[in-house]
Amino acid sequence: MRIIKLNKKKGIVFWITGLSGSGKTKIGHKIKNDIIKKYGPTILFSGDDIRNIFDFKKYSPQDRLKIVSQYCKLSHNLSNQKINVIFCVVGLMHAIYKWNKKNIENYIEIFIKSPISKVKKFSNKQIYKQKYIQNVVGFDIKPEYPKHPHIIINNDFSKPMEELSKDLLLKINNVILFK
Repeated sequence: MRIIKLNKKKGIVFWITGLSGSGKTKIGHKIKNDIIKKYGPTILFSGDDIRNIFDFKKYSPQDRLKIVSQYCKLSHNLSNQKINVIFCVVGLMHAIYKWNKKNIENYIEIFIKSPISKVKKFSNKQIYKQKYIQNVVGFDIKPEYPKHPHIIINNDFSKPMEELSKDLLLKINNVILFK
C-alpha cells in the first residue's frame, strides 16, 4: 500500500468498485459512520440507488461508461465542496479510473476482489438468477479490473462483512496522510 497525501480543504472520494454482488454497498454502509467520525460530512451512493433515482435503464458497455462518467463528475463536485463521497459502483472501466485519478484530488480507489463463481453463488442479485444473463459485467461484458487500486479487499464470502469492513477501515487509515 502506498501513502495518499490528501488536501484538507477538499472531501475524499472513496471509490469502491467490484463485480455486482461482491459486497461493495454493504461494506460502504458499514464504514460510513467511521468515515464521518474521522473525516467529516459523508454521503454514500450505490450504483443501484442512483440508477433508480435517475431512472437509468441502459446497460450496454457504452451506456455504462456514460452513466458512470456522470457519477465521477458528481463525486468530483461534492468533494470540491468538502463533502466525502463513498461511491459503491461496478464501474470496472480503465477510462473511469484514469479520469478519477486525474480529476479528483482526494481519490481513493478500493477494489473488492471476488471470484465471479463465488459472487454468482452467494449474491442475492436478481441478475444472477436469470436463465439468460445479458449486459452483465463479468459475464458478457469483460471487466476491466483496476491495475493499481490504492486498496484491495478480497471477498471470497468466507468472512463476515463486519470483518471485511474493519479490514478496509484499517487500510484506509493506514494510507491517508494530510498535506
